[in-house]
Amino acid sequence: MPRMPITAKLSKLFYERLGEQVTNELVDWFNAVDATYRGDLRELNELNFARFDAKMEQRFAEFEAKMEQRFAKSEAKMERGFAEVRTDLEKGLKEATRFQFVTWSALLLAIIGFWMRG
Repeated sequence: MPRMPITAKLSKLFYERLGEQVTNELVDWFNAVDATYRGDLRELNELNFARFDAKMEQRFAEFEAKMEQRFAKSEAKMERGFAEVRTDLEKGLKEATRFQFVTWSALLLAIIGFWMRG
């Protein structure tokens, strides 16, 4: 980006009162001060951005750690829940199997009884 000085020329009154040489020196001095301030401002902006970038990186790392913790907790809760469901399902299957066995046995005894009679 080309650098363009802010202070290009001063009014005619400056030239008339102070003279060409003094006014040109004053313009050059203003331009030098402006360039210095621009450099300082650029450097300050770069430092501020570096600090901002570091803070954002730190916050993202903290956020990521929190999310990992929450996911780990959620995963543990889900595993406990699945274990409970599995246990309840096994209990239900045991009861259903027992009920079916008792029913099947009663039916078998009834069939054998009818067969023996007949």
